[in-house]
Amino acid sequence: MAVNLQLVPAAAGKRLGAAVIDWLPGVAVLVVTFAIGFAGITRTRSGGFIVYDTSSLVLFGGIGLGLTLAYLFVVLGLEARSGKTPGNLAMGIRSADQDGYAPGAGAVFLRGLITGAGILLALLAAVLVVVFKWFDAALFILGPLLLVGAAWAVLVVVSNRWDKNGGLRGWNDTAAKTLVFDVKAGRDPITTGGIQGPYSFAPLDLPPVQQVLSPVAGVKAPQTAAPQAAAPQTPGSQPPAPVLQTPPPAVPAPYNPAPAAPAPQVNRPQASAPQAPAPSATMPSQTMPYTSPASFAPPAAGSQGVPPGHRVPSQHVDDDVERTQVRPGAGGPAQVAVLRIRLDDGRDFQLDRSVLVGRNPVGQSGEQHAQLLAVDDPGRSISKTHLHLLTDGAGIWVTDRQSTNGSAVTTPDGLRTPLVPGVPTFVTPGSSVHFGDRTFYLGQA
Repeated sequence: MAVNLQLVPAAAGKRLGAAVIDWLPGVAVLVVTFAIGFAGITRTRSGGFIVYDTSSLVLFGGIGLGLTLAYLFVVLGLEARSGKTPGNLAMGIRSADQDGYAPGAGAVFLRGLITGAGILLALLAAVLVVVFKWFDAALFILGPLLLVGAAWAVLVVVSNRWDKNGGLRGWNDTAAKTLVFDVKAGRDPITTGGIQGPYSFAPLDLPPVQQVLSPVAGVKAPQTAAPQAAAPQTPGSQPPAPVLQTPPPAVPAPYNPAPAAPAPQVNRPQASAPQAPAPSATMPSQTMPYTSPASFAPPAAGSQGVPPGHRVPSQHVDDDVERTQVRPGAGGPAQVAVLRIRLDDGRDFQLDRSVLVGRNPVGQSGEQHAQLLAVDDPGRSISKTHLHLLTDGAGIWVTDRQSTNGSAVTTPDGLRTPLVPGVPTFVTPGSSVHFGDRTFYLGQA
């Protein structure tokens, strides 16, 4: 199934449409409840003074503020965990952090605070109007403030139009270090492994498959008759039978030399153990342990009892097939990939066996020799010793050290799981670990 690998920044129009949809329920509740509250204010004259009864305004205004705050907290939690809001779903966009994962509650709150700064100022003015009973001038105070607040919110939302980096970030995104993507025109990074994407999205240039002979002993090979050297015939002796190639045994058989044989047979094995000649009738055979492949080499003419005049065939390259060459690294332990982490500020570190991560990490008893990785955190969202990492070949075991703000892991498929304090969690390459307001990405060198 084809996957769109591009990341498309959300256009200003879609951002504004999503913001209007998200704001509309809260604004509607506030307008209705405050309108009812203001309409219920009564004015009476007592002792030459005008007394205002604001009980209805307090009641309905409190109800409106409570409902609006509840709605805002629900939307904030939804966007913090998944990048979704009612407006984002309707317009097909998602908000994310700078790594392409769910933005988190802190970033979403900061974005909303910057965007709605004008509206908050108008609400503060409404409270002052009630406290100081400026009801006659309320319209002249709150009307302009609401218009300015709405204009400021719209300006902030569409401010990505003036971003020189392809309209990637608005003013609120720059402050909160967030991004907004169009998931209808491009890829959704939150569910597909962040900005980088999982390893499975990388195109692979695979070499063509080549058929090769199996090096494992016992593989069947075509049986062909191997040529043999001519042996001198003696009266009453039978000519030697041709030797056929057979699959090599799993364990090499012992070699029984026969020095008194009139002429040894020289076989050319392809992948089989050498054939031992029959023992001499005049000398008892001796069984020798397998020592070296050098004993398999055919004797030279005129040596080791070979009568002069008998020609020994020249050695073929296949005759030395038993001299197995040891390939460098063969039989040794498999190479283990080196694990590395890349912090969200671009720094890259190779991991030792044991690593402590935090604002100023300090090892406990028995951890004096652990690798200490200090991470800058001006906002003090990271604990002094926040995480303990233990490398384990194909991944790392991550343990949250009872940190204040907690930790979480996002797998390459976009699933974010909070870490249970004190419980090691196995993390594979391609995942991201979030601790406080910081994040690191686990990869292999």
